[in-house]
Amino acid sequence: MRRRILGFAAVLTTLVAAAGCGSSDSGAGDSSSSGGGKTTRVKVGIIPIVDVAPLYLGQKKGFFGSRGIELEMVSAQGGAAIIPGVVSGQFQFGFSNTTSLMVAQVKGVPVKSVVNGAASNGKVGGDVTGVGVRKDSSIKSAEDLAGRTVAVNTLRNIGDTTVRESVRAAGGDPAEVKFVEIPFDQMPAALDDGRVDAAWMGEPAMTIAKAQGVRVVASPFAETDPKLTVATYFTSAKLEKQDPDLVKKFTEAMTESLRYATGHPDEARQVLTTYTKISGDVLKKLTLPSWPPDVDKASLEKLASLGERDGLFGDKKPDLDALFS
Repeated sequence: MRRRILGFAAVLTTLVAAAGCGSSDSGAGDSSSSGGGKTTRVKVGIIPIVDVAPLYLGQKKGFFGSRGIELEMVSAQGGAAIIPGVVSGQFQFGFSNTTSLMVAQVKGVPVKSVVNGAASNGKVGGDVTGVGVRKDSSIKSAEDLAGRTVAVNTLRNIGDTTVRESVRAAGGDPAEVKFVEIPFDQMPAALDDGRVDAAWMGEPAMTIAKAQGVRVVASPFAETDPKLTVATYFTSAKLEKQDPDLVKKFTEAMTESLRYATGHPDEARQVLTTYTKISGDVLKKLTLPSWPPDVDKASLEKLASLGERDGLFGDKKPDLDALFS
């Protein structure tokens, strides 16, 4: 078991570190002449996970290059690091879960979502995220998570909010769930030694964990809303005002990328090998998210309502029309 856990940690550590990272002084945002046309170098802050495959696929297929955009992807641990990077101008665009963007907005951070990123595939028991338990656990459903300790990668965010909704929908009391923050790569060990009763994991963590006997007892995204808009690409209010043409071109290229990835899932799966070390059986068995070109406003309204119930926004409410229009 220890060997399997170490192997799991190695894969997840590689996943976080393997995206193509450029130096911070590479002149992102500079323009140069290429073949008589103007090319703008653009840095995008991303989390190197399955969800961003369309971005890399769109780069490979020339959807950005044909619009004069030269992409440089820069990896980060999560939206908490990407959002300030976009606002400061370190990145021109970023990828973040929608709850983090709502929290940022109500705190007065000047961000604006420009195009969809990823959504739930709507399959309970087979979504891109799930709550896993040990094979011998007495937990059989989301209802049984009440009174238990559940690991999430970030507290007070989209993970624990949607897990609570799964518990509530199954008839349990979400207030009785104790959440602890543990990095994804440490969750299998935490499950194995009994530090947590369950762990909310995404891909490829879930595929690897299931191969080790972990059972999925809840699919929080799909159970919250089968069309849940999980993450989007965003920019700063400053860039949107100063260079609306660049924002328009990025949005168009990303929309084309999302549509292409949806129609060519095998190519989307294969492009993962260009920015991660995922391969073999894990690559074949990975569960992919949905990549619709548009956000689902109804699902965002529900997510915002759940965030309000959890106290994520203080005494304010996120302005979804302004943030996701």
